[in-house]
Amino acid sequence: MAEADAAWPSHGGETGERLRAPDLAVPELGPIAGWPRELKVAIDLMLASPQRTFITWGPDYLFFYNDRILDAYRDEDRRIFGRSYRKSWPAVWEEVGTHFERAFAGEPVLRPGLHVQTIRGGGEKIDIHVDLALTPIRDAAGKVVGIFGTSADRTEHFHMAARERDVREALEEKSRTLEVVNQAGTAITGERDSARVAQTAVDAGVALIGAQFGAFFYNSTDETEGERYMLYALSGAPRSVFDKFPMPRITRLFEPTFAGTGIIRVDDVTADPRYGRNAPFKGMPEGHLPVRSYLAVPVRTPAGDVIGGLLYGHPEPGRFSAAAEASLVSLAGQAALAMDNARLFEAVARELARRAVAEEELRVLNERLETRVAEAVTERETVFAALQQAQKMETIGKLTGGVAHDFNNLLQVISGNLQLLARDVQGNDKAERRVANALSGVQRGSKLASQLLAFGRRQPLEPRVLNIGRFLGGMEDMLRRALGEAIAIEVITSGGLWNCQADPTQLENAILNLAINARDAMAGTGKLTIEAANASLDDAYTSGLDDVPPGQYVMLAVTDTGTGIDPKLIEQVFEPFFSTKPEGQGSGLGLSMVYGFVKQSGGHVKIYSELGHGTTLKLYLPRVRGREELVAASPETVTMRGGNETILVAEDDPDVQATVVELLTDLGYIVLRANDAQSALSVIESGVAIDLLFTDVVMPGALKSPELARLARARLPELMVLFTSGYTENAIVHDGRLDVGVELLSKPYTREQLARKVRAVLEGKKRG
Repeated sequence: MAEADAAWPSHGGETGERLRAPDLAVPELGPIAGWPRELKVAIDLMLASPQRTFITWGPDYLFFYNDRILDAYRDEDRRIFGRSYRKSWPAVWEEVGTHFERAFAGEPVLRPGLHVQTIRGGGEKIDIHVDLALTPIRDAAGKVVGIFGTSADRTEHFHMAARERDVREALEEKSRTLEVVNQAGTAITGERDSARVAQTAVDAGVALIGAQFGAFFYNSTDETEGERYMLYALSGAPRSVFDKFPMPRITRLFEPTFAGTGIIRVDDVTADPRYGRNAPFKGMPEGHLPVRSYLAVPVRTPAGDVIGGLLYGHPEPGRFSAAAEASLVSLAGQAALAMDNARLFEAVARELARRAVAEEELRVLNERLETRVAEAVTERETVFAALQQAQKMETIGKLTGGVAHDFNNLLQVISGNLQLLARDVQGNDKAERRVANALSGVQRGSKLASQLLAFGRRQPLEPRVLNIGRFLGGMEDMLRRALGEAIAIEVITSGGLWNCQADPTQLENAILNLAINARDAMAGTGKLTIEAANASLDDAYTSGLDDVPPGQYVMLAVTDTGTGIDPKLIEQVFEPFFSTKPEGQGSGLGLSMVYGFVKQSGGHVKIYSELGHGTTLKLYLPRVRGREELVAASPETVTMRGGNETILVAEDDPDVQATVVELLTDLGYIVLRANDAQSALSVIESGVAIDLLFTDVVMPGALKSPELARLARARLPELMVLFTSGYTENAIVHDGRLDVGVELLSKPYTREQLARKVRAVLEGKKRG
């Protein structure tokens, strides 16, 4: 028996060796051979655990831990191993002691996200977040004699959440900045009065950077006095405050602004070495506006001429950041362009007034000048409108992507639990109707998220090389069923039709959306014409379009004989939630979804309409020279059944994970689970037999899902991988297209969709 005790424990790495060492001394427990059986059993479990596991024993909380904790406490090991936790870590005990005391009183304790701050014996600062779990250890009589605990380090998770908050706040600030700059740009682009341009720019700058005072000083040259400055616009103070002070002079502080040589940003102007060196004032004149923070940028024309300067101040130091400086530079550029245009038009107006009786040749020359100026302004406005549209699309894309991920996860939890609940209420008609209504709401929410992703050009596409003519032929029966017998359908396809590349499912949805819109516009009676033909868009046509290169396209036109659209509304029909239908008869997302899908596919959309004569909507998809691809069978064609294979579910959302595990278990599968990619990889590397890895695309942690899939297949070549996500970001989707060979089940999915997709992937393995 002594020999057996001497060999105990037989495992446990460095900690096991420490316990087997003959010099181990725990005065409160005596020789190791006499330690209580419950303590030894608990230590065996602790040493075998793959987690950060520890034990405290007795009312003194004698502290034992495994190798995963030893790595963190190595410098303190000799001082704390087998010693009282309470006495070894008095500062930590103040934060966690109540949890240990509850556990020693017999209460299981789970404390997620516990924040611990202290200083180790060597002076090292500890600032971590842990998920702390404490389980009482009882002896044969049921008395609590110790605590079995796990301490999962969640510090990186909390740091990541903090970084996400910082990024989100920065994005919100950037969006606010862009909105102010865009609003100011819109207000001043067409303004012909230079004074109003200056005032709008100054007011926008105050709002943009949080200044208390702002001013625009006009830089002019006087033949008798030389260069001088004139206050052109002021914000944040009455104009009278400058009446008793001279205008700015060429001092070391002001000169870079009005010479156009640089930007001046000072956290405390009174401490700047350039401040207070010029007579007659050694600093601010008495009664001047109180300024400590100072930011000034030159306003220069595209030709490089310095019109003047935008100057901003605040009575508190350190108020203006580098981001504020960059925003002000952008605003100054727009103000300079508008000011230059306004000055030009004012000069033209003066010249025309002064030379009203001039010769016809001069009049013609001025007319040409006006035409050139108008063309330049129009061109600038067109470019600015395109920029606004691109910025809007980028903002909508980011917003919808972020919302879709969390929204679809929530829908998945609701949908999965409703489907599980449906089994429990079978036979209760009232309950079954309520569950069915709730599931219908989930489907509408999923469709809404999908439509928003489509408009924001963020949906994962699976493009195939298609022949539109044959594709339309396969849809005719579906269209006739959807539109009804009162609507005549004519499909016209040109001979020698080129191939194009598009996602067949999304293209089918787009055509069906257009057909249903046409049916509604015709009040259920009329003629729908669908035409497919080759088309070429030349430079002249595409020059005024955003992201439409000239070249060869396959054109798909859908024409109805309906009521048509008011010309004033044509530019709005592709905007999300805009609808010409009566309230409650449409979401306003159908055309926006079609628009987003075509643009994401590299194409172009054009609408023609006349009130009382109908509407034609043309989709242009780029021509490809590849051979037509057969569209793969949908998972819906696979029999809806379960199986007995082993599936590893990697999902960080605990509610989603619990739901999908229960759904798969109910289908007969053996289900393993992991909370992130790293945990899933540990399961795979353990050697357990796994047939399918079912992993969320977006999970926290350094190891990402695509890399997990690669490492898993390297370890298990026969392993099949199925991704799932409410929004894929750029992990498995690039240039708007799903990576080759990737299987994806988008959230939220139904039990039937899950069963068919899992079966289809596993059957694909058998066929392979």
